[in-house]
Amino acid sequence: MSSPQWLVDKRSAAVHTDQFAMPSSEEEVWRYSRVADVDLSQWAIVSDRSEGVPAEAAALLDSLGHLAGTVVVRNGSVVATRLDEALVAKGVYVGSLVNGPDAQNSLGVVADGGPDVFGRLNDANFLDGVLVHVPAGVTVEAPIAIIDWIDIDGSAVYPRLVVRVGADADVRILDWHGSADIAALVSPLVELDVDRAGRLSYGNVQMRGPRVWQIASQVSRVLNDGTLTSSHAGLGCDYGRMRTDCELIGRGATGNLSAVYFGTGSQTLDFRTFQHHAAPDTNSNLLFKGAVGGQSRSIYTGLIRVEKDARGTNAFQTNRNLKLSDTAWAESVPNLEIETNDVKCSHASTVGPVDEEQVFYLESRGVPTEIAERLIVAGFFDEVLEEFPVAAAVPLIAAAIDERLDAGVNS
Repeated sequence: MSSPQWLVDKRSAAVHTDQFAMPSSEEEVWRYSRVADVDLSQWAIVSDRSEGVPAEAAALLDSLGHLAGTVVVRNGSVVATRLDEALVAKGVYVGSLVNGPDAQNSLGVVADGGPDVFGRLNDANFLDGVLVHVPAGVTVEAPIAIIDWIDIDGSAVYPRLVVRVGADADVRILDWHGSADIAALVSPLVELDVDRAGRLSYGNVQMRGPRVWQIASQVSRVLNDGTLTSSHAGLGCDYGRMRTDCELIGRGATGNLSAVYFGTGSQTLDFRTFQHHAAPDTNSNLLFKGAVGGQSRSIYTGLIRVEKDARGTNAFQTNRNLKLSDTAWAESVPNLEIETNDVKCSHASTVGPVDEEQVFYLESRGVPTEIAERLIVAGFFDEVLEEFPVAAAVPLIAAAIDERLDAGVNS
């Protein structure tokens, strides 16, 4: 399938940019990362289209119950789509970005070139891309699920997702990132665009295989009185990074950001967040909770920036970490930049072991120590999982956390 000329031109412009220099861990946004270990020449960019729905993706969709629409992406190619006919009649679109409504003006509106070199690589190399478009005033009652699956060993894949939510529209989306047990480099770029009084609840689950490197970016824009709720579960990959940029540019806009993550073995799970308040009376609330066992590492750095015109801002940032073994490591660096008065802002972070008083309380009631610690760790994540945008995904996330606990925190 040939690409339209506007897309060919966009890719060509990205390829010829002079901004493809790889970042360094000396840069603040890459500090503590493993970006120095990324060698792009090691990976073969996927350029041929894949076909067929992987059995794992089909089974996952079956487990999620009723869905308003589905998209299956395999190695960057859209291989299957479905949308309820009643929503089609209302102008909702779910499918290939290239074939979607106003595709040329949808791509890059929120993340033109992305926030870093990996976004520009995505511009140059993504195949189909996925577009979810919900027109003004339309409410999508059941969730829409996107399964992004990778199964070519040695590949470099650049998935692209664009979500456009019209004024006073409402939708919930599950974006599931999975893979076979392969070695691959994956660099997704997600654009979330919420119009006036629109409501988008977006849940991303990263459960790639243990030899995958994923460097992902999520960029969002929220207009007047719009609400974005974005939740992430980071459990897979050898190195899994998610950068989240939330731009609150309309008066009364709200961005709620949350994440759970659990590192084991020698994993590195890396999170960078930017809550940008550019308009008055905007609100953001961030809660990231993680655990690290074995020799794994987690990294969290976050920035709340309040511009001069953003009076009346309420912005909060919290990162909590459980260190489950002596050889695990968690880094937590929250930051504030406030350029105006009349705001309420705070940040907080903790890194520590399981609370001994909580363990003692359970032990005193006959619960064995190992089980007590397991219950505390599992309960630690409930605060985030209870608010995950797509409830049907929560048992799958909880089961993956249980598997890590079954394996033991020192593994």
